[in-house]
Amino acid sequence: MKSTFLALIALFTLSNCTEKTRSFTASEIALLPKPSSLDLNEGSFAIQDNQQIFSNHEEQKTAAADLQAYISETSGFNASLGENSAASITFEKKEDLGPEAYQLIVSPKKISILANDAAGYFYGVQTLKQLISIETPEGSQDQVYLVPSITITDSPRFKWRAYMLDESRYFHGEEFVKQMLDQMALLKMNTFHWHLIDDAGWRIEIKKYPLLTEVGAFRADSEIETWKSGKTSGEPHGGFYTQEQIKDIVAYAAERNITIVPEFEMPGHSSAAIAAYTWLGTAGKAIDVPVTFGRLYDNYDVTKPEVVTFIKDVLDELFVLFPSDVIHIGGDEVGYEVWEKSASVQKYMKEHGIKSPADLQIDFTNKISKYIEENGRRMMGWNEILGKNIHTDFEEKKDDQEAETELAKNAIVHFWKGDLELLTEAAKNGYAIVNSLHNRTYLDYSYTSIPLEKAYSFDPIPEGLDAQYHKNIYGTGCQMWSEWTPTNADVERQTFPRIAAYAEVGWTALENKDYDSFKIALKKMQKHWDALGINYFKDVDASKTEGE
Repeated sequence: MKSTFLALIALFTLSNCTEKTRSFTASEIALLPKPSSLDLNEGSFAIQDNQQIFSNHEEQKTAAADLQAYISETSGFNASLGENSAASITFEKKEDLGPEAYQLIVSPKKISILANDAAGYFYGVQTLKQLISIETPEGSQDQVYLVPSITITDSPRFKWRAYMLDESRYFHGEEFVKQMLDQMALLKMNTFHWHLIDDAGWRIEIKKYPLLTEVGAFRADSEIETWKSGKTSGEPHGGFYTQEQIKDIVAYAAERNITIVPEFEMPGHSSAAIAAYTWLGTAGKAIDVPVTFGRLYDNYDVTKPEVVTFIKDVLDELFVLFPSDVIHIGGDEVGYEVWEKSASVQKYMKEHGIKSPADLQIDFTNKISKYIEENGRRMMGWNEILGKNIHTDFEEKKDDQEAETELAKNAIVHFWKGDLELLTEAAKNGYAIVNSLHNRTYLDYSYTSIPLEKAYSFDPIPEGLDAQYHKNIYGTGCQMWSEWTPTNADVERQTFPRIAAYAEVGWTALENKDYDSFKIALKKMQKHWDALGINYFKDVDASKTEGE
């Protein structure tokens, strides 16, 4: 955390200032994401040694401690928390502000951070960090820490602002995850979608089923370069998080107003689990954790009571580890051939009046949704859970029958592929939607395919959707699938700077967005990334990189 604080020094560093306080120009104020309203006034506030910070509500404590640590780490000044309301930096409750909203009021004599919840106070501090200018007055060796006199009123456009990291394909580790959480927090992103379970590896310790990590977390080799390249790295790969590590990371995220939403893929993308426990599969064949990526053959046999019990057992442990209101169950790219060839599955479907494999998937998904709801949570899944065939471009799925069974209404549909009419139809039918359309939000795609400006211009609310249904669009997420990004530096290069664009997509109202001002603010954020050693893609205007 210290390195992140110190790196923020680079955001606003000037030299040879002739006065210890001064007025700022509008061109010097550049914030990511862009706030709802901003009024610049005369003068500035100078942070002093022995800086007093006032807070007196429990929900203010995390933000106040964050600010105290930042001031101490960046300036070397002593900063103390207390209940002296005469302090020159104060946290104040303002009950008419909505969720995550804040006001930041800076005058030469005082800084006030006003909010009505812990998130609002926290985001006020994140904005304040970006505003601090570190300067050296002419003729002095001492630095001054100035905040422009300013009034900001700010709130998010969407309540779901997510970054997804796929760690099934490659395990990236606790330190890297915390770095990403730090950057998300600064950009006011509030949901870390953690893809821990897929064909390529099972990355989370489950006490009741130890083979999931003893076997499922390790593979003998890895496909490299691109789909069906025929090439492999020649090296084994593996790793997983213990439950203690998960608890630590969840707490770290919570301190930064970030909820971690785990994804437990079902009923497809289940090869790592089936490699650990053969009986989970439909084919009844022992397999290894795959070394190639993509859509694989076997699925959980959801007609077996013991398989459903396994899934509920895993969910029970996830409920304890992740306080998130939402549990993501994947549900994408399920190959139906193995169910179609299974005599026992076909017998079950006939006995229960289930017409197609798609209906079997929805029937199973609804049962899991009910179980998740009974445990006080809410199910989320990729938009295949609606039962529509969005994979007519896949040879093995182009003729799949669509489901007649209706998806449970409480489900959150994570839209990633298909005609936007499917999204608008789901929204009109009352489903909650997170819009992560793949050709606009997938960070594994090249900068040629999704250049920075295209990322920035994405609107999660599709054109033509009636205003009465806009409330059903919860927000958006950007997805870092890691099949072809084995190293942390690879992930960084695909993520940065586009994550900043998606942060503004999620936070800033359409009428306030401006790509030119975004790029100015981005240049200052890039100094912060430089100081951290983050490997971001620099040639964003040319938008040239390797293929997807």
